[in-house]
Amino acid sequence: MSDTPLDSSKRTWLIATGCAGAVGTAAVAVPFVSSFEPSERAKAAGAAVEADISSLKPGEKMTVEWRGKPVWIMRRTPEQLAELPKLDPQLADPQSKRDQQPAYCQNEVRSIKPEVFVAIGICTHLGCSPVDKFQTGAQPSLPDDWQGGYFCPCHGSTFDLAGRVFKNKPAPDNLEIPPHMYLSDSKLLIGEDKKA
Repeated sequence: MSDTPLDSSKRTWLIATGCAGAVGTAAVAVPFVSSFEPSERAKAAGAAVEADISSLKPGEKMTVEWRGKPVWIMRRTPEQLAELPKLDPQLADPQSKRDQQPAYCQNEVRSIKPEVFVAIGICTHLGCSPVDKFQTGAQPSLPDDWQGGYFCPCHGSTFDLAGRVFKNKPAPDNLEIPPHMYLSDSKLLIGEDKKA
């Protein structure tokens, strides 16, 4: 059977509509597929964060945000550090044997430099944010021999100044230590612990 002018025009229409359909499908698919990629904001939320600790005085704490979580940075005093080993009998995991910190923080003070403590400020019970209770001594909801630390008012979990949870509290684990490294004596990088 030979091609007639009618068959030729049908073929042209079929090719034209097929091409238009392919272009239309691509036009719809590209934005749809690209929507699966993380936004710039989402990429930034997972990025490492620099913290300048040069103005942080002994006994003070600052908070930075990393991946949408509060990260506490505290400069502990020599007196606060001296109290930490005395608390071991009262703690659920005093040697931090469970995996809540990088290997370089698996020590009694749970830090790279003893005086600088870095932790994610989220209770390991239900994700509340504990409050600072640095003042020592008897206080409401705290033991009479309180040596300072963090208190979660939601369910009563208490943590020492190394983020270690006390026994018989709802929180099952110590506070998590994020990956971090020192860029200099006064600059910390939270979220990364290897030089690129």
